[in-house]
Amino acid sequence: MEIGIDSFAAAPTKSGIPHTQAMAELLERMEWADQVGLDVFGLGEHYRREFLDSASSMILAAAASRTKNIILTSAVTVLSAADPVRVFQNFATLDLISNGRAEMVVGRGSFIESFPLFGFNLNDYDELFSEKLNLLLKIRDQEFVTWSGKFRPALHHQPIYPRPAQQVLPIWLGVGGTPASFVRAGQLGLPLMVAVIGGETHRFRPLIDLYRQAGVKAGHSPDRLKVGLHSLGFVAETKAAAVDAYYPGYAEMFTKIGEERGFAPVTRSRFDAQNGPLGALLVADPQEVAEKILRHSEALGGIARFTFQMDAGLSHGQLMKAIELIGANVVPLVNQNYQSQS
Repeated sequence: MEIGIDSFAAAPTKSGIPHTQAMAELLERMEWADQVGLDVFGLGEHYRREFLDSASSMILAAAASRTKNIILTSAVTVLSAADPVRVFQNFATLDLISNGRAEMVVGRGSFIESFPLFGFNLNDYDELFSEKLNLLLKIRDQEFVTWSGKFRPALHHQPIYPRPAQQVLPIWLGVGGTPASFVRAGQLGLPLMVAVIGGETHRFRPLIDLYRQAGVKAGHSPDRLKVGLHSLGFVAETKAAAVDAYYPGYAEMFTKIGEERGFAPVTRSRFDAQNGPLGALLVADPQEVAEKILRHSEALGGIARFTFQMDAGLSHGQLMKAIELIGANVVPLVNQNYQSQS
């Protein structure tokens, strides 16, 4: 199982740390993740004051020059509000810089600021994504592209450059809880990245079964239908230390989001329930976190990738230590047992 980190490049708002320092520390964490043996590092894409990841491919390119082995991916690219030609060019360039280590996870995103920013209508939410995904996959698979659609000027035998170092640039489909999205990924034969940030992870099994059934029905090999899991988590030497460090920032962040969306404020009892044996959170010591990843994998019928989302008001030092613990302890614990489980 591939194990890694997803970051939203949190911008410090209370510590007084300059954004230049925050960016430098992010790149240091990406380099450190490579050195301690993590498999993948992903960057989100947001258009909000509290994040620095609106141009994630640029950050990934900077990391590519400082790393050797780790896969560098988006998490996610908000394709609905982007030009698929430019998205492909950015990640093909990243693939050349990284010598074939680029991937992307494309999705619709959980925030909507990009729609008014780039002049798109929210009423076209799904139609925009479907059309642009179709074009992106055509560009990936064909050097010369002929295509027409509703939201972008047509292409007439137009060459798209540069081409990536990899023969096929990996594109995952990032999904939340919409059944149609799982079916679409299966029909297209795309690997699936499932964001489970609340509730009980095993409840996503019927949706993942839908994905696999749709993929097989469309003629795709089961080996091609990979599933990844993205969840909120943090690792410290002890579970108590992990919870004490993580909870305050988590509560602040999700209470703020809840105010925007009409959700109830975060409480410690709800957090503890989410961090229990079946809940989506993985905030604990390395042993417990590894065991929980394996339980999630078994409950979902096997996952090929797991990524931690740790942006929750933690210091650079805390994040560096967590990355070290994941590489030194969680990765070997998971993979030793994952192989015997398989």
